[in-house]
Amino acid sequence: MKLTVGPNQFFWKADAWAAFYDGVAKAPVDHVSLGEMVCSKRMPFYQDRIADALAVLQAAGKTVALSSLALVTLKRERKMTAELAEMGVEIEVNDLTALAHLPAGTPFSVGPLVNVYNESTLRWLAGRGAVRLCLPPELPLDPIATLAATARELGVEIEVWGYGRVPLAISGRCYHARLHARPKDNCQFACEDDPDGLSIATREGQPFLAMNGVQTLADSYACMALQADALAQAGVTTLRLSPHTGDFGQVCLLFRDLLDGRIAGAEVAAALTAQTPRPRLSDGFVRGARGADWSGAVVA
Repeated sequence: MKLTVGPNQFFWKADAWAAFYDGVAKAPVDHVSLGEMVCSKRMPFYQDRIADALAVLQAAGKTVALSSLALVTLKRERKMTAELAEMGVEIEVNDLTALAHLPAGTPFSVGPLVNVYNESTLRWLAGRGAVRLCLPPELPLDPIATLAATARELGVEIEVWGYGRVPLAISGRCYHARLHARPKDNCQFACEDDPDGLSIATREGQPFLAMNGVQTLADSYACMALQADALAQAGVTTLRLSPHTGDFGQVCLLFRDLLDGRIAGAEVAAALTAQTPRPRLSDGFVRGARGADWSGAVVA
């Protein structure tokens, strides 16, 4: 099974962003998707670093894709999406409007925010040129296996969200701006203060969601450490690791060792929960009653 690093969902300073991808170039991963998928206002802060990151990653033998926005609402965002298609690099589509800028038959990836829930959708995307598809992270194991079988027929790689806070929704409104009593057009980039998202609890104090500007994520970090064998048997070809602060190089090494049979899933989970910041793990979408469930708690 291969490893992919998905696009960074959060707003980091340009130097931290560039240093992260320098580290990913040395990590045991096969494919990297980079660029902005959440908020186009962040792009100018690191846009001039993308070409260097591409070169470093490709020189390290990684295949690379550029991510499109998940919600295109403005004229300048349509222009940005069109310009992606002119860069001569594979595009990861996170909003189907991006296909309007790709000639039919052009190979592209599909990100987890595109709702691919059935074989017909998968076949249509493959016919349009999709070569790699990250399934929505809320899918259970049985539908994953069904889609993986269809993908195998079509020669499409199937990814599953392997680690990281799960993307749940994108809104036209910005929670971070509202929290700080600022209009969205003058948000002053409040989301930069929460480089892994802002945890939100219920009124009873239970962890619930995480906010990231216009994006809503799960509070827990989905982790397929205990489900990797089942996913491989289901026909999944790749696990996706989502960027976070902390020792992400160790995350990549742990999952590579897991997939190569050098360590057990329980060891991976233990090492991840010992990291700073401490993640709360879950794998309930794949095998549980609720997305926030963690099978490791049952094992323990």
